[in-house]
Amino acid sequence: MDRTAQLTARPAARDIAYDPPPAADPRHLGAARVLEANWTGTSTVPSLSLYPHQWSWDSAFIAIGLRHLSPLRAQTELETLFDAQWGDGRVPHIVFNPSVPLDAYFPSPDFWRSSTAGRAAGAPRTVQTSGIVQPPVHALAAWLVHRADPGLSRARGFLARMYPRLAAWHRYLLHRRDLGGGGLASVVHPWEQGMDNSPCWDAPLSRVTPAPARSFRRADLAHGAPEDRPTDVDYGRYVRLATDYRDGRYTDGTGDFAVEDPAFNALLIASEHALARIAGELGATGTARHARAERLTAALIERMWDPAREMFLCHDVRTGELIAERGVAGLIPLLLPTLPRDIATALVRTARGPHFGLGDTTRLAPSYDLLGEAFDPHRYWRGPAWFNTNWLLERGLRTHGERERADALREAVLELAVASDFAEYVDPYTGEACGAAGFGWTAALTLDLLHDVEELKELKGGNRG
Repeated sequence: MDRTAQLTARPAARDIAYDPPPAADPRHLGAARVLEANWTGTSTVPSLSLYPHQWSWDSAFIAIGLRHLSPLRAQTELETLFDAQWGDGRVPHIVFNPSVPLDAYFPSPDFWRSSTAGRAAGAPRTVQTSGIVQPPVHALAAWLVHRADPGLSRARGFLARMYPRLAAWHRYLLHRRDLGGGGLASVVHPWEQGMDNSPCWDAPLSRVTPAPARSFRRADLAHGAPEDRPTDVDYGRYVRLATDYRDGRYTDGTGDFAVEDPAFNALLIASEHALARIAGELGATGTARHARAERLTAALIERMWDPAREMFLCHDVRTGELIAERGVAGLIPLLLPTLPRDIATALVRTARGPHFGLGDTTRLAPSYDLLGEAFDPHRYWRGPAWFNTNWLLERGLRTHGERERADALREAVLELAVASDFAEYVDPYTGEACGAAGFGWTAALTLDLLHDVEELKELKGGNRG
């Protein structure tokens, strides 16, 4: 039962809106406080200081944690995001809060110009958004949120309203973004994949002429250590790509950057499986969606599996070549329930081996190859460990029967999240906090790991709708 409405109606002041029991686990209480502090009334910001708007895949992860506190608030989180969906089906990576000053974050709404530059693609007129997307975790999140309180979900028609929106989102990715012709979705900007500054992007980004430094202002440097953030040259390339995409009216397939990423597509596949279950809940058959997910899994293996490196690699659509960099994105397909056993075994071996050191030299998997030339334990996505990727790996390990390793990773995530004050990311060796504190998805996924893992049984093939 949702407690938020009851509690906020009471006159007595409370530190948080969720009313945890008096003997609540302090980890639970701390995580709940972060989410309450970051709540805007309709959605949750990733960070009050650094990211003051609503981010797409952040909200999906946040909803997964919020379901344990307030299923109603978790549903609202996703509904608010999808209220900003474009007519062509894309879900923008940022939904801007109009009460936040323009100079609080760059690129700001006046840069993206969604309501004008995105008009042909069906950008909403009543809310300002970015024009690019982020990983499609949303159907998986919607299914997990539904399972937290099926009665409330059915009474509100949550899945019935979300299903066509989620289906349109997947159609956009599978059709408009199949830039390589192999059935998989491409990203057209590093920000879309979510691991913004990964060395995996260095080669395709090298073809992009940076925007002049004087043409943009970096708000991120005011809230984090400059040496840990992307360089001005890389940021200039990000701005150039986004500017060209905007000036091209957000038309897909024309830019210099087009990459098929294993994590992005693995999350799309996982969400196709979730959509099949949602269809079943709504009285339809999910057979076609399960079949599509299996075809996509086969395409992922064919186009991105590197047997020599025993992991998935990014595929540069423009050159037709695999990008020879080991990023944590290449381990995320472990999440997939129909992954062949030999590939799942190899991924576990790679995660535990010298390139990622999971359970040996590192307690959380780093975002990039420990032995890579570009590795930096503190620089944004070039080495630090992130809590969302490790949450995905924990589920993947458990899905493929690696219970002891999953348990160890789960405990490491919980310990380091609390010790770091729910940091944005941490040094993979020392656990030192990096980036913003009180980070939304860190707190949310801590809550999820503190609760039971019954829904993971479904990922092993049961109850297929």
